[in-house]
Amino acid sequence: MDTLMLSRLQFASATFFHFLFVPLTLGLSILIAIMETIYVRTGDEDYKNMAKFWGKIFLINFAIGVVTGITLEFQFGTNWSRYSEYVGDIFGSLLAIEATVSFFLESTFIAVWAFGWNRLSPKAHAISIWLVALASSVSAVWILIANSWMQHPVGFTIRNGRAELTDFLAVIFQPFAWYAIAHTLSAAYIVGSFFVMGVSAWHLLRKQNVTFFTKSFRVAVTFGLVFAIVLIVQGHMNGAIVAKYQPTKLAAMESFWNTQTNAPQFLFVVPDPQNERNLVEFGEIPGGLSTLAFHDAKAEVKGLKSFPPSERPPVMIPFIGFRIMVGLGFFFLFLTSFAWASRKYIAEKPLLLKVLVYSIPLPYLACEMGWMLTEVGRQPWVVYGTMKTQQAVSPIAASQVGISLAAFIVVYSFLGLVAFYLISRHARRGPELGGAAAAEVEYA
Repeated sequence: MDTLMLSRLQFASATFFHFLFVPLTLGLSILIAIMETIYVRTGDEDYKNMAKFWGKIFLINFAIGVVTGITLEFQFGTNWSRYSEYVGDIFGSLLAIEATVSFFLESTFIAVWAFGWNRLSPKAHAISIWLVALASSVSAVWILIANSWMQHPVGFTIRNGRAELTDFLAVIFQPFAWYAIAHTLSAAYIVGSFFVMGVSAWHLLRKQNVTFFTKSFRVAVTFGLVFAIVLIVQGHMNGAIVAKYQPTKLAAMESFWNTQTNAPQFLFVVPDPQNERNLVEFGEIPGGLSTLAFHDAKAEVKGLKSFPPSERPPVMIPFIGFRIMVGLGFFFLFLTSFAWASRKYIAEKPLLLKVLVYSIPLPYLACEMGWMLTEVGRQPWVVYGTMKTQQAVSPIAASQVGISLAAFIVVYSFLGLVAFYLISRHARRGPELGGAAAAEVEYA
């Protein structure tokens, strides 16, 4: 493999691994804040113990997420130096704001919250976890604004061979960014809710701490249902944004080749057994793609053949990734709706509880498919319509990237095993219900 492909594989592997921890951080922080707020308002000790129990998992997850996130930023200098040189004025400023404002705020108040149980008033302590949750989401906002600029670059001019910022507000408030923010945060909140529901279901199946985990389940399922609805509605709106700003991505994720009005949507595409170069399409929805993209069944949709071959993204990966993501999105809505309706007697639903346990990985899969669709569908551009990926890679030997890629795989595999072991062990052990002092020692 050449330097370009190895660099792409390295960044992809690091991103996919890092994104196993980011959504749970975002989702759990909000849920913990809600639980502690309920404790402050009602005085119910179960909700205080919930905040401590789920908070321990949150701290483990957050620590690994920080470590893996730092290596991603290093790669902009080591593997993608030409990209950094070209867009550093814009991309670098956004990441700098994320680090100096959001990340430092988040890190500071995590320490205040973790060690402040017996040192702060209940209200002040609850405020600290809300600040953590807010900073976590704002951190994601800045990163998504930076990524959205790569998807739809605005507010810049090319001067002396470099992209220079001319309108900071245009970069921040462009619609593409805020649609991406709403979609990604909703997906992350679903990850958090399914994690809490799944772990709670595991304990309820074993009749362990039934009252505690029933209350945890009720908080999580309500939170999950709200954002499952938001995700479906907002995901449909995303289709129109992609159609407007990234027509090649839309065509790729639908395997749509010929420009036409009343464009159909196909649910499945498989290789033709008679000719491997052709695809056979199944499950046609007449006018479905035109409606999805432009809210008009008669609207014209551009096919991939309308674009030069050198500007077409891969087809199979976005096509499959999109369908997995959408299918799981509707599954989340169905499952959370049914679970919410059963929340008062959830402990008496063993089959539903088993489904919830086995569903814990599915929101993670949906998030990874969404990122894969977003990034692969943008190819061959690293900055859409402005700079191609092959122009962004550092002038280094393939052997250097190959060695660092192997090192990443080894180190990340070790970190992953440690993180998942610690999270699993704590989740299986259950809450410490021996009083606030015991929980305080546990954190220290």
